[in-house]
Amino acid sequence: MSAPRVETIQGTVEGTTQSGYERFLGIPYAEPPVGRLRFRAPQVPSAHSGTFVADTYGPHAPQPFSMMEHFLGEGAPVVSDEAGCLRLNVWTPHSDEGHRPVMVWMHGGAFVSGASTTPWYDGERFAVDHDLVVVSFNYRLGVLGFTYLGDEFGPDWAGSGSLGVQDAVAALRWVKDNIAHFGGDPNNVTIFGESAGAMGVGTLLAMPEAHGLFHKAILQSGAASSAKSTDVATRHTKELMDILGLDRVDLDALQELSVSTLIEAHQALAAAHVREGLVSMPVVDGSVIDRSPLEAVEQGAASDIPLLIGTNRDEWRLFALFDQEFMATDEEGLESGLETLLAENAAAALRTYRERLGDVAPAEILTSALTDSIFRIPAIRLAEAQHRGGGSAWMYLFTWAIPQAKNGLGSCHAVELPFVFNTLDKPAAELFVGQDPPLQLARDVNATWAAFARYGDPGRGSFGEWPPYEPHDRKTMIIDLDSQVQSDPLSEERMLWPESPARRHESTATLAD
Repeated sequence: MSAPRVETIQGTVEGTTQSGYERFLGIPYAEPPVGRLRFRAPQVPSAHSGTFVADTYGPHAPQPFSMMEHFLGEGAPVVSDEAGCLRLNVWTPHSDEGHRPVMVWMHGGAFVSGASTTPWYDGERFAVDHDLVVVSFNYRLGVLGFTYLGDEFGPDWAGSGSLGVQDAVAALRWVKDNIAHFGGDPNNVTIFGESAGAMGVGTLLAMPEAHGLFHKAILQSGAASSAKSTDVATRHTKELMDILGLDRVDLDALQELSVSTLIEAHQALAAAHVREGLVSMPVVDGSVIDRSPLEAVEQGAASDIPLLIGTNRDEWRLFALFDQEFMATDEEGLESGLETLLAENAAAALRTYRERLGDVAPAEILTSALTDSIFRIPAIRLAEAQHRGGGSAWMYLFTWAIPQAKNGLGSCHAVELPFVFNTLDKPAAELFVGQDPPLQLARDVNATWAAFARYGDPGRGSFGEWPPYEPHDRKTMIIDLDSQVQSDPLSEERMLWPESPARRHESTATLAD
C-alpha cells in the first residue's frame, strides 16, 4: 500500500498508513527558533523542496529532567532540540475532503516540561472510532518560552514572555491553512489541553491573534488564572541574569548561550520561588495578551466558544507523592498551610474538610485544600466568568479512583488522560490506572469528548443529558463508573473560597517535579 501524501502550503508531506487511519508525524509548523529567532515570535516555516517524510515524531522542546514525564513515557529517553522542536502531528481517518471535526491537543508539564510524543496522547481512537482529525504539537517551554524582555528592549519584545502560547497560535494557523487537505474542517476546530496545556488554552481565549482559529475548547485541570504581570516577569528576568552572571539583560548573550546553561539557570530561578508559584507562565504584556485571561472571558472574549471545563477530585495527591516533606506535614503545618490559603476561613476549612475526609493525616487535609485552590476553584471561576460573559460552559468532576489502595493517588492529577484518549493499553498506563481499568469508562469519556468536538455539546456523548453550568444550580457531570449529573458537588468546600477572581497562580513549582 502506497504511503499517503498531502500537499501543504510548505510542500508535500508523506505519512504512513496505519490500521484504519493515516498518521503524519513531526511536521514543522514554524521556522527553527534559534539564533536571532531565539526569544522571538514563531515565524511561518519555509517551503521545503521535495517530499517531507513525516514518519517520526519531532524532538521535544528543550527541558530539564522531569520525573513525571519519565513516568508517563515509561522511561523513554527524551530527545530534545531547540531548532527542531516546533513540530506537529496529525491523525486522520483519511487525507481526503472529508471536512471532519478537528481536535488540537496542547500538552501539560507546568510550562517547563512535556511533549506531544507521550504515548497517552495518541489520537488513534478519536480518528478510528469517531471519524475525527487530531493534531498535537510541541511548543517552547521554560526559559525559552516564557522569558519576558519587553521592559528592557521595548514593545517589539513584549511577546517574549508568552512565546509558548504564541507557538500554539502558530500551530492553529497551520491547521487553518492546511488541515482541509488532511480531511479536516478548519471551521470546526476544538483545542483541548491538560494542566499547563489547559492553562495555555485558557490564555488563548483572551488572545486577539487566536480569535477565529478555534471554535470550541476543553480545559482539563487548568483554567484561565495563570498569567503574571510585567513587573513580576521583569523581576524574574533580572534574577535570571544574576544567576547567569550577567550584570544586565544582555540580549546577545542570551541568544548565544547554550541551552543547557539557560535551563540550569532557570531551574535555579524556579527553586528560589518554589513556594510562590510557577516561574514560567504567560505574561500579561498589554500587547500579545492585553488583559488577564479570566477578565477577558468575563468581558465576553469567549462568548462564541463553548467550553468544557473540569478537574479531578484528588489532583494534588500526585504531587504530594513526590514530596516527602509535604507528606510529613503535622497539625501545626496543616494549620499554617490553611491560613496561607484561606486566611480567616482557615478554621472553618479545617472543620469542613475533616467532615468529609474523616480522621486522616494532616497532609491529606492540606492536599484537598490545595486541589481546590490550584485546580477546582479556578475551573469554577472560569465557568462563572464564561456565564457572565454570555457564553456557555459545561463542568465535570472526575472521581474514578486509581484502585491501588497503597499508593493513595485516588482521582489524582492526570488520571483522566488515558481515558480521554482511550489509551489504557499504552505504555505506563497500567502503572498508573492498575491492571484492570474500566475500559468502558474510557470508551465513554473518549466518545463524549468527540461529541463535544463535533457538536459543542457533551450531552450528545455517551453520558447522556448534561446541562450547561450555571451559577444558580452548578450542574456538574460526575465522571465515574456510574456517571451522573449533580448540582454543586462539594458545595461546602466551594463556599470556603472567596468569590473574587481565582488566585493568580493555578499551579506551583511542585508541578515541575
